[in-house]
Amino acid sequence: MTQMDIRQLSSTEMSPVRVVDCDVHPYPRRGVLHEFLDPKFVREQRLRGEGANNGIFYDAPDFNFAKAMRVDSFPGDGEFACTDPHMAFRQLVLDSGSDVVMLGPTSGGAGDTDEEVSAMAAATNLWQEACWLDPDSNWHGRYFGSICANIAEPDVAAREIEKWAGHEKYKQVLIHAEPRPAWGHPKYDPVWAAAVKHGIPVACHLGRGKHNLLPMSPVGFMSYNHDFMVTYSMLAANQIMSLVFDGVFERFPTLQIVFIEHAFTWILPLMWRMDAIHEARGNELGLSKKPSQYVKDNIWFTTQPLDYPEDKLELTNALEWMEADKIMLFSSDYPHWTFDEPRWLAKHLPERMRDAVMFQNAVDLFKLPSRLPALAGQVRAY
Repeated sequence: MTQMDIRQLSSTEMSPVRVVDCDVHPYPRRGVLHEFLDPKFVREQRLRGEGANNGIFYDAPDFNFAKAMRVDSFPGDGEFACTDPHMAFRQLVLDSGSDVVMLGPTSGGAGDTDEEVSAMAAATNLWQEACWLDPDSNWHGRYFGSICANIAEPDVAAREIEKWAGHEKYKQVLIHAEPRPAWGHPKYDPVWAAAVKHGIPVACHLGRGKHNLLPMSPVGFMSYNHDFMVTYSMLAANQIMSLVFDGVFERFPTLQIVFIEHAFTWILPLMWRMDAIHEARGNELGLSKKPSQYVKDNIWFTTQPLDYPEDKLELTNALEWMEADKIMLFSSDYPHWTFDEPRWLAKHLPERMRDAVMFQNAVDLFKLPSRLPALAGQVRAY
């Protein structure tokens, strides 16, 4: 289907938004990001593209062939997966039924030094605007971007947020979860302050920065990638405890934090444990709420990866107990091999919370449109 054919799919009839995908990863075409990057880092990025200093040890199925991507997400011109916004539109919106797509480019967190990470974040923001949010690529108005920011340099990150906060297509700030010290430290307050000032949620996507390329667990280095992937949930758990117990939500009561791709079923026992310790020790920290209430009021999780037990009733019970309709957002993780089809995910949610998780929470949180021009031939997820 040609680009002209795609544009003819849109009509004047309005259709309700039923799926908001909160985790889609666009990638720059080869060399394109260099047009926006501080020239001092271009040579190093080119060398990395040729394989220099390659620290990959991710053992996704068939990694050497598909690089942990869906094999059908690579365009025919030999570029990387999800480098073509029109192809992504066909696969995500028309074929899978996502109505709104939140872009979360991982290039905004790349780099070996804080200076390089900040430069890559700034370049990625310029690239999103020019190559994905522009009138040609986003003619359908269904793509929304993320303001990439290097939280390890809070003042620089805050300036980047200020630069893009008024842009109608940027709906969240995107950071990484692994800086030292933890997020509760006051050094990060400029980031939270900038986000709160403009009413923009701060999303955190798992990623491999300079601290966690091969992270040290409490019992030493891990043996297998299986261990490594599970530790991402532990990382998120520690950041949540820091946010709560170090008083970030007391200082910034309206701050909204989104954990993307860190799983979520572990949050229920963590809330129980935080509440139990808080009650046993007394309110020595001066919190105005129970720890679990901050999670329900200020923290969100995306559905992918869905830890799916053999007994579906166990998942249903977990979703009910954790009140998933109050803290969950749908995500597909396109174009990665772990992609969750909206139709598949929706049928595993209890019916009473399906609308909230699949679209309504995201529409409210990110201030997204609730209706968009109808598309002929678009699959409806449910």
